[in-house]
Amino acid sequence: MHRPIYLDCHSTTPLDPAVLEAMLPYFTESFGNPASNSHSYGWEAEAAVKLAREQIATAINARPEEIVFTSGATEANNLAIKGSAEANLAKGRHMITVVTEHNAVLDPCRYLKTLGFEITVLPVEQDGLLDLEKLAAAFRDDTVLVSVMAANNEIGVIQPLAEIGVLCRERQVLFHTDAAQAIAKIPLDVQAMNISLMSLTAHKVYGPKGIGALYVRRKAPRVQLAPQLHGGGHERGMRSGTLYTPQIVGFAKAVSLGVEQMSVEAERLASLRDRLHKALLPLGGIQLNGHPTQRLPGNLNLSFEGIDGQALLLALQPVVAVSSGSACTSAKIEPSHVLTALGRDDHLAYASIRFGLGRFTTEAEIDQVADHVKASVMALRAA
Repeated sequence: MHRPIYLDCHSTTPLDPAVLEAMLPYFTESFGNPASNSHSYGWEAEAAVKLAREQIATAINARPEEIVFTSGATEANNLAIKGSAEANLAKGRHMITVVTEHNAVLDPCRYLKTLGFEITVLPVEQDGLLDLEKLAAAFRDDTVLVSVMAANNEIGVIQPLAEIGVLCRERQVLFHTDAAQAIAKIPLDVQAMNISLMSLTAHKVYGPKGIGALYVRRKAPRVQLAPQLHGGGHERGMRSGTLYTPQIVGFAKAVSLGVEQMSVEAERLASLRDRLHKALLPLGGIQLNGHPTQRLPGNLNLSFEGIDGQALLLALQPVVAVSSGSACTSAKIEPSHVLTALGRDDHLAYASIRFGLGRFTTEAEIDQVADHVKASVMALRAA
């Protein structure tokens, strides 16, 4: 049997063979604990982790010592948001975020509300972009953190990080960004963008699942965080736990490969994305969700009028693997909070498909998917 064409790269990506090759020795020959400093096994692992830290830091223009390894972006988001809240109680209990954030940001904010924090959740425009004037007006004297994701996991919209960073810098407020979807896909520079905290993960960029990182600025200004995991004092006390060397090596390899290929791959993916969009337009009754150009090159999120979204997903499954939104909320029956924030009604929000193109997507696959989507939509509309 032929497996469906995989166009769900925002939920996860396949492991690049070069990443697997880099990881394998650290499962077998070089299996030491990087915290074991009394023998060669530990030294080998420590050296691998050190190199990986340098490679990931280089990708975002950070210092190696500013990279704190976590189990993924969800843990990194929790450490950034709850850790900064707890560490800055003397300054205030107010934070700002955006309605279209991933639940790994929104849920920690909701938790902080139960502890007495005040959270301002800003709306977005119909194209998914944050209005900077609304952000500027939301700051208060007791604001400690602004959290705005770099690129949206459903609609691919890229927020103006540099402009947000300036606003935060002027007010001496920490700026956190969830860059899980953005790392090694679009240029990121924590210095130029005035970013205080950045959450990263490997499995969105052809690396292994179960490993991520949090960038924590050490200078101008130094960011203080309260650890959320205690025991052992690993990662300069910010995240205790034995470091998973094979995953860390794979993470760094994936990021390095992505950065090397970024400009060429972005152009290729944008061309394939636009090819798919153009092929589907003759169907009519299609709405693009999110900004038409300020989006990830491999993202296409469309709402199809006049059909049931779940019926369309079922019709597509034999040929193409796609989703209707975030993999982290796929079990819920509510419409996407991201699409409703754009002004889509419940029906259009339910009848949306997120096409996530990736490194191994081919032109022939795009044409095959377009043909199948068109046939499926026409059949459902005629039923």
